[in-house]
Amino acid sequence: MLKLNLGCGLNRLGPEYVNVDKVAAASPDVCHDLEVFPWPWATGEVTEAVFNHSLEHMGGHPAVFVQIMQELYRVCADGATVTITVPHPRHDHFLGDPTHVRVVTPEVLSLFSQANCRRWAEEGAANSPLAFYANVDFELVHRRYGLDQPFSGQLERGEVTAEQVDEAILYRNNIVREIRMTLKVIKP
Repeated sequence: MLKLNLGCGLNRLGPEYVNVDKVAAASPDVCHDLEVFPWPWATGEVTEAVFNHSLEHMGGHPAVFVQIMQELYRVCADGATVTITVPHPRHDHFLGDPTHVRVVTPEVLSLFSQANCRRWAEEGAANSPLAFYANVDFELVHRRYGLDQPFSGQLERGEVTAEQVDEAILYRNNIVREIRMTLKVIKP
């Protein structure tokens, strides 16, 4: 099976990965614009996909972002893992880069879970049932917030509690540097 490093830029992964980027100067294994469909892989052949600080550069138009998720779903096998690392949308690393066109958070990705969409429909919630509209199913199985200084050091030293950090995240910028999320592909 196949492992893809999507939007690799200069951050190539080892020989077990196919490094993909639209910029030939990055010397990818495969030069392909991931906003152009279909992608050059067969249905169900990918067992692992990685977006390392790349997905936030894609899908500025909502329809294109949904197509990226549909194409990712198509090429992935049942049970495949998708690891997405992005800057937090309220951090200067996100805000200061004009090529960042898409906020990607656990809440955004949860819209692509059929179980979540089903539950929200039963509750009468107003969440967009994107998993049903796009005919995809991704389960968010892990999320980790990479704290910026001084919060990461203060938390490690016990100077602040996790609850205090969580509260700061709600109201302040530059607390979380990046978000790392893992999705599991669910196919019938």
